[in-house]
Amino acid sequence: MPVKKAKTAEKTTLTPSERALKCAELAYDKKAYDICVRDISRISSIADYMVIISGSSDKQNQAISDNIRTGLKKYGKVNDIEGAKDGKWIVMDYGDVLVHIFHDQIRRYYDLDGLWGMAPALELPPEIQAARKESDF
Repeated sequence: MPVKKAKTAEKTTLTPSERALKCAELAYDKKAYDICVRDISRISSIADYMVIISGSSDKQNQAISDNIRTGLKKYGKVNDIEGAKDGKWIVMDYGDVLVHIFHDQIRRYYDLDGLWGMAPALELPPEIQAARKESDF
């Protein structure tokens, strides 16, 4: 008689910090860089975490957004996505996590990193921390 493999129950919910880290991983999978995850729960009521991501082009930003959306689909749908058609600044709202995907110039101009700089950053895996824009040279 064949031996049945025990089914492993796949986790279908994520804590806010797990969701934020998963967003960072999914963005990294699409070559995003300068990824930062901030715990804003103690300084704002809009969300628990903010994920700030850079991409090099409209198409890359759209691919990053799509990868996050499809990668998190099994844990629940995104509440809203703004800017996906244009791709220059995409905002994804998961309720407890806000994801901002920027072009470099737009990220520097609006400086969310500075605005939310007092919020502690979550520690990311070393390869994600090290992801920087490839030189244009």
